[in-house]
Amino acid sequence: MANKEKSEKSFIWQDRKRTLFGLPWSFTRYFLGEDKLLIEKGLLSRNEEEIRLYRIMDITLKRSFGERIFGLGTIHCCSGDKTAPEFDLARIKNSKEVKEKLSDLVESERERRRIGVREFMEAEDFDNER
Repeated sequence: MANKEKSEKSFIWQDRKRTLFGLPWSFTRYFLGEDKLLIEKGLLSRNEEEIRLYRIMDITLKRSFGERIFGLGTIHCCSGDKTAPEFDLARIKNSKEVKEKLSDLVESERERRRIGVREFMEAEDFDNER
């Protein structure tokens, strides 16, 4: 039922973590919506992590030689989310385009909510600046 609900929702992008030779033989799936990113892992027992886009602070694209051969890349994200302060969208196709799309959605979601990066800094960070 959960998979049916996901397929009925409209996601901007979705993919699986790729394995050997860039084939999608993995039980890790990624779903990108207008305001959140879902990372679903597991075969028998499933774990679903939801990250709100406005919480993502930094996005980095990493492409090893092996990933470049098969047209893959890994997007590393740092966020203000307590349960997922750092996470990867590992070995995905069209990684550069996905990174740009994710970056644009993060910025538009921050503008929509009128949130700046400063809201994520903790009080001790402000004390260190003085």
